[in-house]
Amino acid sequence: MKLDKQEIYNALDTITAPGEGKTLVESKAIKNVVTFGKEVIVDVTISNPTLQAKKKVEVEIMKAIHDHVYQKADVKVNVKVEATEKAPTNKIQGTKIEGVQNIIAVASGKGGVGKSTITANLAITLSKMGFKVGILDADVYGPSMPIMFDVADEKPLAVNIDGRSKMKPIESYGIKILSLGFFTQPNQAVIWRGAMASKALNQLIFDSDWGELDFMLIDLPPGTGDIHLSIVQAIPLTGAVIVSTPQKIALADAKKGVAMFQQENINVPVLGIIENMSYFTPAELPDNKYYIFGQDGAKNLATEIDTTFLGEIPLVQSIREAGDVGHPVALQSETALEEAFIEITKEMVSQLVKRNEDLPPTEVVKITTMAGCSAVKS
Repeated sequence: MKLDKQEIYNALDTITAPGEGKTLVESKAIKNVVTFGKEVIVDVTISNPTLQAKKKVEVEIMKAIHDHVYQKADVKVNVKVEATEKAPTNKIQGTKIEGVQNIIAVASGKGGVGKSTITANLAITLSKMGFKVGILDADVYGPSMPIMFDVADEKPLAVNIDGRSKMKPIESYGIKILSLGFFTQPNQAVIWRGAMASKALNQLIFDSDWGELDFMLIDLPPGTGDIHLSIVQAIPLTGAVIVSTPQKIALADAKKGVAMFQQENINVPVLGIIENMSYFTPAELPDNKYYIFGQDGAKNLATEIDTTFLGEIPLVQSIREAGDVGHPVALQSETALEEAFIEITKEMVSQLVKRNEDLPPTEVVKITTMAGCSAVKS
């Protein structure tokens, strides 16, 4: 018997190229298919140099041909690694995420200001308002969303979408979540260069079945580094929210975070600043406010840089406890904290509506080198 080449190509068109969001056929990774009776030789080129990626492609090609063409076919796969000629090595393809309406990055210039906690509670509040919400945990070196949503032991499953295998986000409290934390052990350190981290992010973004979302919140790592540049290059952010505490050192870093998004050739609208840990009120002195980290710091910064002050969240033990047990505090009804998150979320949505009415859609950017801000080009 002679196997039909077109049937083989149709079978290969069901396999997603590693980290690209396209099939092997669409991405032109299949260089040649040769048949001799029951024997099939497939030449394929991929950009991922890891042994795991090579083996995965080889196994998937053999399985696709056996399942869709001929079960007893003698399949030989020649996998060649061809590094992209484009610089830098951590560059990832910029495109929209199908079905996702608004993508908001939640960032902080400094670590330890409660950015992930704010992200989790914004997501819960948006969901309680009736929106469909997802969270991409882009803090690849310190992912915390699995713990904050009590799904640390969960693993995303593979689902078949239009003949392609994709990751299904973990769902908790109505929020769809993907995080590198689902793929690592709790005591496992992620020791990656920027290129590997960007590759992992690319897969979480484009090789996943996010479905229909009104909002995707991206929990970014602290600072203004590789991951931030990879994200603005990968997807068109609708806007960014900056989280800071009132203290001067945090505000100085928050100002840098705002400046990064406002960089001319990045040009992501900053929807506003949220001040976390604004003040402390002891339970036994409910009328007292102690401004441990300073007063009105983020509010004054918002005025200084001409952006919106979205609101403040006090330093309350129950917020930390709720996050630690995987039950974000915004889930608690009829509390002062729930009301605070509602007011902040309403203001954020209001600024988002203005942004969508007044400004054109954000475009992804091209990054030709990692040497500094001058390296970013439109």
